[in-house]
Amino acid sequence: MELAQLIANVQTVTVVTVGLMFAAGALGTALGFAILGGRFLEGMTRQPELEGRLLGRMFIVAGLLDAVSMIGVGIAFYFIFANPFLGPVRAAAQAATGG
Repeated sequence: MELAQLIANVQTVTVVTVGLMFAAGALGTALGFAILGGRFLEGMTRQPELEGRLLGRMFIVAGLLDAVSMIGVGIAFYFIFANPFLGPVRAAAQAATGG
């Protein structure tokens, strides 16, 4: 197989994987916010006097939920722009050609 074909295959698999990472991060964040909002409303209806404390804690957890998905986005961009899998492909192709 040609070097260009190998690189194209690696990039194709990387793009599909990055798409799955974005989808998983979005789905996880959406489910997390749904559960968080539901539990916040449950807690507020059971004990309305704790609304302020619950709201503050809800925003802290919401920030943590966003942070986890942003870390996933950062890793996905790393795979897109500085693909660590292309180096071994090029090294193997050079070793196979004797150069």
